[in-house]
Amino acid sequence: MAKLWAGRTAGMTDKIADDFNSSIHFDCKMYQQDIEGSIAHAAMLGAKGILSADEAQALIDGLDEILNDLQSGALEFDLSCEDIHMFVEQVLTERLGDLGKKLHTARSRNDQVALDLRMYLRAQGQELLEQIYDLLAAIEQKAEQYKTAIMPGYTHLQRAQPILFSHQLLAYSMMLLRDADRLKDCMNRMNVSPIGSCALAGTTYDTDREFEAKQLGFDSVCLNSIDGVSDRDFVVEMLSCIAIIMMHLSRFSEEIILWSSWEFKFIELDDAYTTGSSIMPQKKNPDMAELVRGKTGRVYGDLMALLTTLKGLPLAYNKDMQEDKEAIFDALETVQMCLSVFTPMIATMRALPENMKKAAQTGFINATDLADYLVGKGLPFRSAYKVSGQLVAKCIAEKKTLETLSLSEYQSVSPLFENDVFDAIDLENCVARRSSLGGTSPASVEMQLQYVRNAIKQK
Repeated sequence: MAKLWAGRTAGMTDKIADDFNSSIHFDCKMYQQDIEGSIAHAAMLGAKGILSADEAQALIDGLDEILNDLQSGALEFDLSCEDIHMFVEQVLTERLGDLGKKLHTARSRNDQVALDLRMYLRAQGQELLEQIYDLLAAIEQKAEQYKTAIMPGYTHLQRAQPILFSHQLLAYSMMLLRDADRLKDCMNRMNVSPIGSCALAGTTYDTDREFEAKQLGFDSVCLNSIDGVSDRDFVVEMLSCIAIIMMHLSRFSEEIILWSSWEFKFIELDDAYTTGSSIMPQKKNPDMAELVRGKTGRVYGDLMALLTTLKGLPLAYNKDMQEDKEAIFDALETVQMCLSVFTPMIATMRALPENMKKAAQTGFINATDLADYLVGKGLPFRSAYKVSGQLVAKCIAEKKTLETLSLSEYQSVSPLFENDVFDAIDLENCVARRSSLGGTSPASVEMQLQYVRNAIKQK
């Protein structure tokens, strides 16, 4: 089949070269954006008198019919076409004759694909935002459900200080809220129209770029035509946003995997989000969380692939840039699929507060509170730290806990200890006293919960 660009050459390429060069098998995802962009372009050509009003309307009607036929299944993609742009133009020309050939006046596939991709990612970004807020809602509900459950907080994967389980969950809410903000910022910068940049130098026709931008919901137009066709920062930025989202999901997955193990047993996942073993009947594997963790590397690869592709490209458009779409499409599909399974996995997750509390009662995670108690009695913190450490060492040697030491044993190390030391190291009291802004006290957690609820409402 002769190509629409035939002229300087015969437009007849080898079948292998055709397959290698073709992008329609993946850029067909953007058919709706391509057609909507062409409708706006036809309207502009008519409004500016570059085409007659009748010609512009006939093109718009023809494009509407193609869109309807694709959506209904009456029309299928011709994979022998080089890309989605050529497919639409070919069908339009078949249906309207030479009039269809006029649609491409004052534009190039270079600015056309940049337009399609911005519009497609804008729409996909909005869907991704909705999924992030759905997950935020699931986390908020789970944090509310287990608002008072005490667990050990960890540093270096060692038991460190007592915290509320809800506080730990809400840490992921803060990450996801930043993810949402980053994505919104990315979409704002993305919402600039490149159409009218043409191949790279603009056009000799009296076009109205602002008209097309407004028709397509853009905030403004790119001010440099070379940048308009060669810019893929918006793709890299969205890939970066997605990679950070996946990193957060992966960290959460790691905790879920640990928490659901017999060694921790802090939570139990619903059967619908676990698998069994083909040989070990006792197994209940957190495969969904493991897959999310694994797919994070895949998304990182997409980001690195595009950064590497773009790093040495001269201005303006180069065919290398065709590689942007498979990377961003794969990353989008991956994060959307991960969120679609992650959210209900969290929503159906069951916490086991008794096991959390039992773990919190060992490991001396109230040792800092013991030191703080001595500080309250007038001892400098560094000295109080040493006394607390000595008592921990004594407990380890004698297989005791801070709670089971007698008052006389405390006083043998420091005369500052009194009966109220036992209230000071009580886990509930330890948590309640951490009332600093952002801390783990019930009041602080309630404030964090309200903050997340408000953010979801204001999305």
